[in-house]
Amino acid sequence: MKIPITVIDAFTDRPFAGNPAGVCLLENPISSDQMQSIAMEMNLSETAFVQKTSMPGFFSLRWFTPTLEIDLCGHATLASSFWMLQMGWAQAGETIHFATKSGELRVKSEGEWLNMDFPLIPTFTDIHPYFSTELFGHAILHAAQLKKNWIFELESEKAVRELIPDFSEIAKNSEEGFIITARGDGEYDIVSRFFGPNVGVPEDPVTGFAHCALMDYWNQKAGLTQIKAFQASKRGGELFIEKHDDRVAIKGRAVAVLEGIINV
Repeated sequence: MKIPITVIDAFTDRPFAGNPAGVCLLENPISSDQMQSIAMEMNLSETAFVQKTSMPGFFSLRWFTPTLEIDLCGHATLASSFWMLQMGWAQAGETIHFATKSGELRVKSEGEWLNMDFPLIPTFTDIHPYFSTELFGHAILHAAQLKKNWIFELESEKAVRELIPDFSEIAKNSEEGFIITARGDGEYDIVSRFFGPNVGVPEDPVTGFAHCALMDYWNQKAGLTQIKAFQASKRGGELFIEKHDDRVAIKGRAVAVLEGIINV
C-alpha cells in the first residue's frame, strides 16, 4: 500500500522553524500498528492520521509519537488542518470537526492563520517531590501539576532559554515530562519549553497541548486571558492563545516542506 505523507512545519510562517509534523490523509483505513510504524519511521515528535467520516466536515484524527499514541497534540492538528485545506479536504472559512481521544476539536481558517478550539487543561499548584527549589541550576518560583506533566515557573526568560535539561532525571521524575515557563521580557507575554522524554520527545519544538495548560496556569497566577506566547526551542515557534471558559483558542500558521509516498 502506498500512502501519501507530508511534513508540515507548524506554528511558523517559514520553513525549518516551528514544529514539524507528519500528516497522512488516509483514503483507506490502516491499523494502529501501521500508524505506529509510520510514526517511528518518520521519527518526528508527532505524525497525524486523518480519515473522513460519514458526516461532511467531520474527520477522525489520531496522533503518534515515535513510541506511542498520545491523547492531544496541537501542532499536528494545526499541520493536519493546513494540509487538508491545501488538498481540498476542507474549505477556507468552514469549521473542521475532529473526533479525537480528547473529544471534539474544531479548527477554522482565518486568512493565513488557523484558529483551533482546544480544551483547557486544569493545573494545580504543587511542590515537586524532587525538584522543589531549583531545576537544573535555575530557581523555581512556582510549580504546578497537570495529569501527566509538571509546570515549573522560572525567574526569567533568560533562565528558560539557558536551562540545560537532564533528560534521564526528567524521565525518572515525571510520567510524561516537564513544561518550563517564565514571563517574557520582550514582545512575548510568556516563554516556555517542553521536555517529554517519556513520550519519545526529548525536547518538543512547539507544543500546543502544553499551552492549554499554560493558559490555565497563567490565568490562575496573573489573571491573563489572552497571551502572545513563544516556545524557546532551537527552532522556535509563536502561538496566540485565548481563554474561553473551559476552552482555549490557539492560533498559528504553518508551511509545507516535504511531500512523498510511504510504502506500508
